[in-house]
Amino acid sequence: MNAPYDGDRDRYPGGDPAAQAPPPAHDPYARETGHDPYAGAPYTPAPGPDPYAQSPGQDPYAQAPGPDPSAGPGPGRDAPHHQPTGPTAPGPSPWTSPPGPERGTAGQQDAFAHLYRDQQQPYEPQQPPHAPPAVQAPPPPQSPAFRAPEASPPPAPAPATGPNPELPSDPEPAPAKKSAGRASGLLKSSAVMAAGTLVSRITGFLRTLVMAAAIGVGTLNDAYQVANTLPTMIYILVGGGALNAVFIPQLVRAMKNDDDGGEGYANRLLTLVIVLLAGVTTVCVLAAPLLIRMMSAKWVSEPAQMDVAVAFARYCIPTLFFMGVHVVLGQILNARGRFGAMMWTPVLNNVVVIATFGGFIWAFGGFTSTGMDADTITPEGVRLLGIGTLLGLTVQALAMLPYLRAAGFTFRPRFDWRGHGLGKAARLAKWTFFFVLANQLGMIVVTQLATWAGTVAEKQGYPGTGITAYNYALLLWQMPQAIITVSVMTAVLPRISRAAADDDPGAVRDDISYGLRTSAVAIVPCAFAFLALGVPMATLLYGASGESGARNIGFTLMAFGLGLIPYSVQYVVLRGFYAYEDTRTPFYNTVIVAAVNAAAAGASFLLLPARWAVVGMGASYGLAYIVGVGVAWKRLSRRLGGDLDGRRVTRTYARLAGAGIPAALAGGAASYGITQALGNGGLASLASLGAGGIALLAVFVLAAKRMRIEEMTAMVGMVRGRLGR
Repeated sequence: MNAPYDGDRDRYPGGDPAAQAPPPAHDPYARETGHDPYAGAPYTPAPGPDPYAQSPGQDPYAQAPGPDPSAGPGPGRDAPHHQPTGPTAPGPSPWTSPPGPERGTAGQQDAFAHLYRDQQQPYEPQQPPHAPPAVQAPPPPQSPAFRAPEASPPPAPAPATGPNPELPSDPEPAPAKKSAGRASGLLKSSAVMAAGTLVSRITGFLRTLVMAAAIGVGTLNDAYQVANTLPTMIYILVGGGALNAVFIPQLVRAMKNDDDGGEGYANRLLTLVIVLLAGVTTVCVLAAPLLIRMMSAKWVSEPAQMDVAVAFARYCIPTLFFMGVHVVLGQILNARGRFGAMMWTPVLNNVVVIATFGGFIWAFGGFTSTGMDADTITPEGVRLLGIGTLLGLTVQALAMLPYLRAAGFTFRPRFDWRGHGLGKAARLAKWTFFFVLANQLGMIVVTQLATWAGTVAEKQGYPGTGITAYNYALLLWQMPQAIITVSVMTAVLPRISRAAADDDPGAVRDDISYGLRTSAVAIVPCAFAFLALGVPMATLLYGASGESGARNIGFTLMAFGLGLIPYSVQYVVLRGFYAYEDTRTPFYNTVIVAAVNAAAAGASFLLLPARWAVVGMGASYGLAYIVGVGVAWKRLSRRLGGDLDGRRVTRTYARLAGAGIPAALAGGAASYGITQALGNGGLASLASLGAGGIALLAVFVLAAKRMRIEEMTAMVGMVRGRLGR
């Protein structure tokens, strides 16, 4: 699945979602934060290749790519959200609704106000009267989700309640000027990461457009997509998940505790990764025909398609070596407070791949003029695309070396792996491995069925109905989640984890409720927009690949549409389990989602005509997350005492959906009318999308105001206030 857990890992420096980067001090809607850890064509911060992870066909460290600035010396919690502790304090009550802006009524000025206050105040857990300051013990090493902020930049000065044991001994508080300097440094790091993530995602999306223009969206692109997905799948399975969940946090601890500042551990880890990935890469290149058969049994009966896919795979599989090296080098830099390289070097990869496919168009012509397929592409064309893809990841990895030298790190191979914690760290990664395995098995099922249906449908005259259509539609569909939900939870995530550490289930509940309701204000209309305007979106973006193929991508995008709502809800709900350092429950939840998706995709393949099978698979994805949300919601409710503020959350979503239905009807009608009048060309698609989008947004906002949806009112007021109106 595009499991939110996976997607998060690489959004946090060091792979640790709770303790790496500083929280942003600005509007959570302002930017996108890092990656479904399983995201796009080659490995980049664009959405990844796994349809269950970040955006298929893309780098797993892009769909939400890079470190998540939500972690670090997290923002504080307002007093009303905290249960007092100590022998004289009343017991925590998960049923009590805390006063304050977050629980306000429709008449409040800004329901978001508490979030911005928290971003500016250090978190200070309440202490019993006259009690000594709390010493935060490090969490157990088995949790890949939340850890003490070991790798974060230097913490803020100690609060007035007493000295901070994490800081050097100093009886006097730090001067305000120094504190301001540190805060400025944290904000600067966040800005660098945010900018790199945004540019990486934009260039990654441009890459898919150039690919479609060069080789279309039919079976030839299917062969490239499958070959380019393989290295990401293999990397994540053999070590990617464990690397980010377990080994990187151990690296951070080694930097803090070892006499050599973690240099020895970093060299051992890098040596181990190089040796392991070199061996795995060699074996997989030799086994390329078997791996392609595993991904698409149908191609065995299509010799030309099989040969092209195997040829692409032998160029693409070596990228898994450079993928792993890039991640380790980037995390070594992150642990030293250098975040920019990890975020910006994937842009180089995207640029190289864009140039490669641009060169292909220059040499052979665009798809609309050549109609190139697996039977007509030349060996030189395959070689150009394959070498360009491999070169992109190579440049991305090698570009890290100057940053490492500047950080004072020198690589010296170390083979003394025994007795230094690497084996223990590997044992701790078992749940992460099972989590990833469930994702990959689900992805294999969908890929098998989608490539089979696409091959049959293209012979019937329907291109753009295979795995490429699925991946490209999924890439578009996931963008609101990565930009909106992740941004909202970036600010709320540290609050949830600290409330869980303080054994305050009421505060955890309120923050999860806040994240759900706040993100819904934008996620729900986006879901209805995909449903109403999916076809003009796709024809505008992918028209260069041919009108028929682009329209089929649009139908698939429409099928994904409403599934965005449960997909976003599950992302938020799973944060509650990670706050309690529970990774086993998300694993079981992922298994359920993967099983439902695979079963529903199989039903779509068997019951629908070949040209509509992938459209049915898109709808199956959302259905799987509806089931997953039901299971996760029930389990988290029990953990928090039986309530997740369900009535309030359900009321908000119901009202937003009530506003979304007439909005989608109005937008779809306007779009359809213009399409019928002007056709399906580029300008017609632009006009259709523009008119439909304006109609949809206007009706939605009007209906939401009539329904007095307080979160919508608060968001509009916040935006107007920040625009100075």
